[in-house]
Amino acid sequence: MKYTEEHEWLRTEGDVVVVGITEHATTQLGDIVFVELPETGTTVEKDDEVVVIESVKAASDIMAPIDGEIVAVNDALGDNPGLVNEDATGEGWFFKIKPSDPSQMDSYMDEAAYTSLIS
Repeated sequence: MKYTEEHEWLRTEGDVVVVGITEHATTQLGDIVFVELPETGTTVEKDDEVVVIESVKAASDIMAPIDGEIVAVNDALGDNPGLVNEDATGEGWFFKIKPSDPSQMDSYMDEAAYTSLIS
């Protein structure tokens, strides 16, 4: 997995990248009560706003970490946004993106660097 300074995680699965937020981010946000996901088929560029999450503490935007096409979204979050809090790096993922430039992943942190960032 790779990590951004904005507390997103990216996990490569075949030719797509799964994106979510870290447990550290969910701790900072508190209980997540709403998630607005992008439409599948949407083409995004790095730093485009793609997800809106609302928690008991704040509303936050999640930006696209890479350029590509949204190929899947986690529809389960519509009925149960708390999945993000319960399993941030598993069942609480937001979307899957087919990268147009996979090398963009190279600039992100590995787990050791991310752990150092948040400590």
